[in-house]
Amino acid sequence: MGYNVAVVGATGAVGEELFRVIEEYKIPVKKMVPLASARSVGKEIEFAGKIYDVKELTCDVFEEEDIEIAFFSAGGSVSAKFAECAAKAGAVVIDNTSYFRMKEDVPLVVPEVNPEDIALWKKTGIIANPNCSTIQMVLALKPLHDEFGIKRVDVATYQATSGAGKKGMEELMEQNRAVFNFKLEEEVKNRKAFAHQIALNVIPHIDSFMDNGYTKEEMKMVNETNKIMHSNIAVSATCVRVPVLRSHSEDVCIHCEKEVDVDRAREVLDAFEDVEVMDDIKHNVYPMPIISTDTDITYVGRIRKDLFDDKILHLWVVADQVRVGAATNAVRIAKKWIEMEGDK
Repeated sequence: MGYNVAVVGATGAVGEELFRVIEEYKIPVKKMVPLASARSVGKEIEFAGKIYDVKELTCDVFEEEDIEIAFFSAGGSVSAKFAECAAKAGAVVIDNTSYFRMKEDVPLVVPEVNPEDIALWKKTGIIANPNCSTIQMVLALKPLHDEFGIKRVDVATYQATSGAGKKGMEELMEQNRAVFNFKLEEEVKNRKAFAHQIALNVIPHIDSFMDNGYTKEEMKMVNETNKIMHSNIAVSATCVRVPVLRSHSEDVCIHCEKEVDVDRAREVLDAFEDVEVMDDIKHNVYPMPIISTDTDITYVGRIRKDLFDDKILHLWVVADQVRVGAATNAVRIAKKWIEMEGDK
């Protein structure tokens, strides 16, 4: 018993992580089909102790291979062209790109937050995976919203270079090497992933700017949060790229309807699925990227009440955005989908 599974974008950073997470979460796979562009055909992927050749992504391949679950992680333009082909062939599509997220008939899912929305997949055959920075934030917001009611969220992100894919990580490492070789200026001239030097720097600019002064990345957090949580929370985001390889961090300021209790906030956060509180400031214990990287946990710390308003809570959220913010969330969606379909 198992499913025919395809991974679109098999050779990318998230695609490679998907193979690991699918195996770790014991998704029952009968046949694995790695898919990518024509230039990647012939490359090999290892999954569950076996080697698979990468096949070319076409509209016909989903029907030819009788694909039942298709993970898409190859960019919005690829999803726009091929996701509906997979759905028409009978597969449930779990899409990691931004292309379908805000489409009305496509559920946008974080399984710990809104698992019931998975049932809406049959409308289009597609389930959208939210933006990485949104996922870890709503995992922290959901239990607090249930407890205190949330009116507004102001968030500043500190996003790792892996959010820009392999090229982002490579650019940071190349510039770091150049620092020690006294050739940074020369290396910065060759930059491709970021608008400015990323080594020894922070860049308050992720994705393109919009007419309202916010970037597309920031507006994703605004719009996606409310779609996932079925809420009307006011959200303002400032998204910043930092010279870290992996795992995003977020400083979150939460305005609540009720007076907040810090001890109760810690309790509900720590009890929430896949969230862990790390908040022992006496011993310098708090979330950091080196702790969250290569884990499936969203870590929360520095939990404190505002000095001037008893209805405001501040906290620090860190998670591995390649796993929690992409591959793991997608696989958790698939696992929940399998459970729901199996119950019918």
